[in-house]
Amino acid sequence: MQCAAPAKINLYLHVTGRRPADAGAFAGYHEIDSLFAFLDLHDSLAAEPAADLSLSVSGPFAAALPQDDADNLVLRAARLVAAQAGVPAAARLTLTKRIPVAAGLGGGSTDAAAALLVLNRLWKLTLGREELAGLALRLGADVPACLLGRPAFVGGIGETVRDSPALPAAALVLINPGVPLSTAQVFAAYREPFSAAARFDQSPESTVHLARLLAERGNDLTRAGCRLVPEIAAVLKALAARPDCLMSRMSGSGATVFGLFETPADAAAAARVLKEANPRWWITAARLMSDRAAAFGGEP
Repeated sequence: MQCAAPAKINLYLHVTGRRPADAGAFAGYHEIDSLFAFLDLHDSLAAEPAADLSLSVSGPFAAALPQDDADNLVLRAARLVAAQAGVPAAARLTLTKRIPVAAGLGGGSTDAAAALLVLNRLWKLTLGREELAGLALRLGADVPACLLGRPAFVGGIGETVRDSPALPAAALVLINPGVPLSTAQVFAAYREPFSAAARFDQSPESTVHLARLLAERGNDLTRAGCRLVPEIAAVLKALAARPDCLMSRMSGSGATVFGLFETPADAAAAARVLKEANPRWWITAARLMSDRAAAFGGEP
């Protein structure tokens, strides 16, 4: 069994409020309104039968993953779905890690979602979407949207996921300055006023149209991210200086920044130029995709 785990970006992210102190398990969590989209950049998770549970990791970002089982989201997901179904947590898992860690691209969340999907099939379980979504939220606020794997508006602390209008297959450049930045750090440093939700009903006709819609929205975590990692501001400036970049923005809690380009050729050319000028930055061109199942041949 294999499953693709696509990176996500937040095309916009508004912080709309905060849960009160008596809100139970999620007390104090910030509430958001955000448009999640998924990329053709992805990790891969394979699973096969075994006598016990194990995970091996390869790929360019393998060394950055937590080695402690308690912090590894793939292993936590495996144990959670096994406990929910009342089956032994037994599988040999192999993760190929291509998405930077602690980068605002949902790498850990999308890997956890892939584990829920692939083990539901490997263990021949019958957990439905709602049940899997409940498990996903227990693993992290971004995991329910990553379980869906297609463009969606996300609200609350991540538990409200609704399909968005169709998005164009926009071309992007992703840049990470090589500094990890945890979501908890950024929300702890957040000092801005709360924003209103900013969802839209129309389907953008083109990447240019999408860029215009996004220009009316923002990422409320950007100032906090830049205070913690000043290099984010330098990345934003470098992308904004490209004459063919339609708009640029930090994704999620950072530190990755993305720029929208009208064509894949424009994005590839910009990535080459920016790599030459900034060899220490991680830089890649990517595309938005409409659906994990369509892009990667279906769920496992």
